[in-house]
Order: sequence, then structure tokens, then C-alpha cells
Amino acid sequence: MTPHMNTRRAAALAAVAAMVVVGVQSGAATAAPGNAHDGTSATRTTGTSGARTVIDPNTAPERTAAIKSAQSDASSTADVLGLGSREKLIVRDVIKDADGTVHTRYERTYAGLPVLGGDLVTHTTGSGQLKSVTKANNARITVPSTTPKVKTAASARKVIWAGSGKPVLAFETVRTGVQKDGTPSRRHLITDAVTGSTLHSYEAIETGVGNSQYSGKVTLSTTASGSGFELTDGDRGGHKTYDLNQGESGTGALVTDDDDTWGDGTGGDRQTAAVDAHYGAAMTWDFYKSALGRDGIAGDGKAAYSRVHYGNAYVNAFWDDSCFCMTYGDGTDNKSALTSLDVAGHEMSHGLTAATAKLDYAGESGGLNEATSDILGTSVEFFADSSSDAGDYLIGEKIDINGDGTPLRYMDKPSKDGGSADYWSAGVGDLDVHYSSGVANHFFYLLSEGSGPKTINGVDYDSPTADGSTVTGIGRDKAVQIWYKALSAYMTSTTDYAAARTATEKAATDLYGAGSPELAAVDAAWSGVNVK
Repeated sequence: MTPHMNTRRAAALAAVAAMVVVGVQSGAATAAPGNAHDGTSATRTTGTSGARTVIDPNTAPERTAAIKSAQSDASSTADVLGLGSREKLIVRDVIKDADGTVHTRYERTYAGLPVLGGDLVTHTTGSGQLKSVTKANNARITVPSTTPKVKTAASARKVIWAGSGKPVLAFETVRTGVQKDGTPSRRHLITDAVTGSTLHSYEAIETGVGNSQYSGKVTLSTTASGSGFELTDGDRGGHKTYDLNQGESGTGALVTDDDDTWGDGTGGDRQTAAVDAHYGAAMTWDFYKSALGRDGIAGDGKAAYSRVHYGNAYVNAFWDDSCFCMTYGDGTDNKSALTSLDVAGHEMSHGLTAATAKLDYAGESGGLNEATSDILGTSVEFFADSSSDAGDYLIGEKIDINGDGTPLRYMDKPSKDGGSADYWSAGVGDLDVHYSSGVANHFFYLLSEGSGPKTINGVDYDSPTADGSTVTGIGRDKAVQIWYKALSAYMTSTTDYAAARTATEKAATDLYGAGSPELAAVDAAWSGVNVK
């Protein structure tokens, strides 16, 4: 990007920003002259009088209109940002803050090829000024040629790889199969199209691990059908829950019942797992709506769907963005379904990450992806406020996956699970993403509750810090607002721990102010996990 944009470019961006921020105006618009330096500012647009329709992209129908409006001006935005003539922008999301600031998320193409790691977010004031741009890769997107020098499978997709370092022409190949624990596998392999060397790989299947089994007697939203009822939630985007009947593909059969009383609360009853999954989806939807102001996982008012009774003695659960669905196994005895509330919230939050920052599921960004699901899954559990499954900072404590009553993960001191990292170190990105997530989980606990011993909802915690410092928490509600704002507005596909600290600092500043105790707590919590 050039250091200085000329007046014509600055004016064009201001006009584009004004359309997305304040709506579509009738009549012409003019822009005052000025400069923008390094993409941090632009001139203010002043519109002539006339009718105006305000677009609020935080509701589903208006979000669609805002995305369409931004896309219609994407070429002008690309020009203003100084992108090359062979680059194009594709709008993926638009969100607006209470103060009018608009964050528009884009993917990029180069010569018609997808740019992996080329995503960026523009941050624009309510008056049409460009505040800043967040890029997954700051390198200029260009390659000497788009003609490969090596052969690959016919199914491979030609792309530009910009996930790290200098962009190169590459192939993306998807290899399907089954992982060691029975989870489906859809591994993406990125290879250099000139040398044939492997550049990157990641797994696209993201695992987490009525009368419900885990949350007691719950209220379900169902739909009357014929002489009975079905697990279709008409109040929350039409979410449906299916029984795979130990199958491993398709949707299975929609779960139905004669009298609208579902399950018996035991693992031996087939409906019970469906009750927990359906309830978990409802609570996650309600938490997103209430706490985050988000209309569904993708922000478009449309529900995902759930599948229970996957495979035989399958001890896991997973989110698959290709079907926009959650899938749950039944555990080693086929009677301990992995459908507890925090697991359900965890899985659907993988979908939220895919719809926002799209954190790459490998290295440090993969750890942040997993931690986001733990953070939001835990938040759903607290939000539900169930006497049968009280909120805590333990992940999967109800499903007893270890067979000894211990949880999958601990947020106050992640290393208690025997593999997770308490603190950042240079090699943390080499860990499995479920273990590298410990750094962000620990950060979130410290930011919420602070360091040292304490008891919350009957659970004892004692959270240490890397440097022996004392961290004072700001409360979980504020902590989750900061994390979500950072995820949805400032993180990109390549965000690592250092960039996550920057993103949460920006989020805390936006929400609470530059000199706020909340911002100071964010800094203290990151220092407490050795991210400096």
C-alpha cells in the first residue's frame, strides 16, 4: 500500500464508507479535499439533502443490504486502499458499533484466484472517515506468474497463498478420510505451484470434544407436525435436531414425538441426547442474541442444525462448516452423549469464528480458534444459569470423557489437563490446537476473575501468572464483550497471540475508553500469560 493516498482516492473511500455507514442517499454526494496516511484516515463526506434509509447491519435483513451496498463499491474501496489492478475485494461481513463505527470484512482475489490469508477489515467512522485497516498479511499481493510449474491432482484448486511471508502461487488440495478417533477428516494441503513443496496444512473439521441428561428438566421450542411434534425450533431460525442412528453421513431422521414430552434424562433413552443438543442450540442462540446482539451463528438469522448418535462409541463432537452443523457422538458406552451445554456452545462457536475472523485451524491461530469456542461455550453455560449444570470455568466437566470425573480442560490453570499451555512460549504454536488454546483460555479467566484462589459456584480455582503478578478481574460479562469485539472486528485468519493482544486492546479501547481500567486489565492479563 502506498504511504499517501491522493485526494481523489480519499474522497472516493469517504463516499463508499458513507454509503455503508449511513445508508443510501438520493441526490449527489460531495467530499471535502484531504489526505489519508497509511490507511488511517480519510476525508469526510457531506451529502446533499434528500431521502435517506439508514442501514443497521447488526440485524439480519439490514446486514444483507449492508453487504450488498459495500460490495457494489468494492472496486472503489480497493483502489482507495492502493490494491493492485489484479486484486478484487469480496465483502464477507459488515458490523456496526454503538458509536457508528463500521467494520467491513473482505476476502481478496488476485487475477481471479482466491487469496488465502489475504483477508482484511476496514474500520470506518460514522462520518465516513477511514480509521484503520487490519490485514492478515501486510505484504503486497503479487506473483510473477499464475502459470504453475508442477502438476497436481485434477481436483486441486489454484490459489495465491499469503498466509505467511511473501505471497506465492499455490495449489489447495482437500483430502478426506477419518481421523484416529473416528472423526471425519477434511484436511486442506497447500503446496507451492512452482516447487511442489508443502506450505501449510490444516484440518477443516473442528472438534471439541425436555428431560435432558445434563441440564435437568428444560423447556424446548418444538413444532407441531401431523398428529405429533418435531424438534424444529421456529423461534430460532428453524434449528432442527436429527438422529443419525449410528450412521456417519447424511442428516438421518428428524427427531419426533407423539406428546411433546421428550426424553427421560438418561443416556439409555435415544431422545435424551436430542433434548440436550436442541436445548444447547437454543441457549447458544439466545446468548448470542442477548449478550452479543448477534442474530444467529452467521449473523443472518438462519439456524444451523444438530445431529446426534453419530457412529458407534464415538467419543467426540465436531462442527463442520460445510454443512453448517454440529454432530455429537454417544461416548464409549453409547450412553454418554457429548451433548453437555458447554460442549454444544463450543461447537456452534466454531461456526461463529468461521463467520467472523475465520481463524486458521493450525498454529497459534488454531489455538485462538479453539479458545474462542471454550470461552463462548463457557459463557453459554453461565448464561443458561441451570441448577443442574451451573456455570464454571471447566470445559466438558459433565461428559466425563476421561472416565475419572475430571473435565477436558481447565481455564484457570490449563496445564492441569496434562497437556495445555498455561503461558505463551515460542513453541506454543507447535502444540495441538486443543493445547495451545490454553494461553487464551487462561487469559480469559484472568481477565474475568483475576489471579489467586477463589470459589465460584462451588468450584475452587487458583490461577497463577507467569511473572507472579496479581491480576484483578473485570467480570466475565465485560471480558466476553472484549473477546467478541476483538474476534468480529480486529482478528483475521492469521492472528497469532501477539496480534490477539493488540486486537483485544483495540476492542477494550472501543468499548471502555483509552484510559479505562478494562484496558489496563487486558494488558495485565496478557502479561500474566507471557504475551507481551
